[in-house]
Amino acid sequence: MRVSTLYKNNQPVLSMEFFPPRNQAASETFNGVIDTLSALDPDYLSITFGAGGSTRDGSYQAVKVLIVNKKLPTVAYIAGYGLGPDDIREVLDKYKEIGVETIFVIRGDKPKTDDAALHPDSFLYASDLIAFIKSHYDFTLGCAGYPEGHIEAESLDMDIHYLKQKVENGAEYVVTQYFYDNAYFFNFVEKCKAQGIDVPIIPGIMPVYTVNMTRMLSKVCGSTITKALDTQLNAVNPDDTDSVLKLGIEFATEQCRGLLKKGVPGLHFYTMDRSKSTVAIVQQLRQENLL
Repeated sequence: MRVSTLYKNNQPVLSMEFFPPRNQAASETFNGVIDTLSALDPDYLSITFGAGGSTRDGSYQAVKVLIVNKKLPTVAYIAGYGLGPDDIREVLDKYKEIGVETIFVIRGDKPKTDDAALHPDSFLYASDLIAFIKSHYDFTLGCAGYPEGHIEAESLDMDIHYLKQKVENGAEYVVTQYFYDNAYFFNFVEKCKAQGIDVPIIPGIMPVYTVNMTRMLSKVCGSTITKALDTQLNAVNPDDTDSVLKLGIEFATEQCRGLLKKGVPGLHFYTMDRSKSTVAIVQQLRQENLL
């Protein structure tokens, strides 16, 4: 399954992201979530890959379960930071053997400790990793974009310059970091077009799952909590799980309405290996004939 072909259709593409389970208990939950969300008939699923190959085996096993056992259209992530060319080829060869055709390429997070072992020929930038993969394989490649600029970038304009390099090196579609104000996304798309980036740009959607998670991830990812959302987060009891989920579902559904009415190529849900919110949002959008 080549993702680039999906975005050539006129219908919005529905995709969902998962991270690989880390133990047996998590595997059981993961399989249940996959079964629940695959019933929505998404166009594809994606499995993340830990920094420095930290989830290499788990990511491979999760991708294999989805493709081989469950027969689901699946994209495999790869993060290059810390890995050498031979490591990358070993991972990609294994993915190719089980039928993966699309790879989502990211740099990956830098190690949090100075003593982490990095391969001397590690790929320091996603654009370089994309060029390497493109020169050795025929995978369809995707990459990440940041509507508010990557947290390490000098500016949004420079970050878009780096994104253009990824596309010039072979990326055929972009999935963005999540955001809580659609204006960030539409401004980003316009700036990308002005720089000659003409591949599909897909908005990433992160519903509020818990108040603490939302605030923590906002700091880590650089995704602004808007005044409107902040007011709602302050008003809800963070220990009232149902109320928090309801808030998140309603806020994300309204976001998705605005995006779909403007003709975005698709929606990409960051599920955090949970199902309830994504199910509710997708079902509501389908009832409104938006998705």
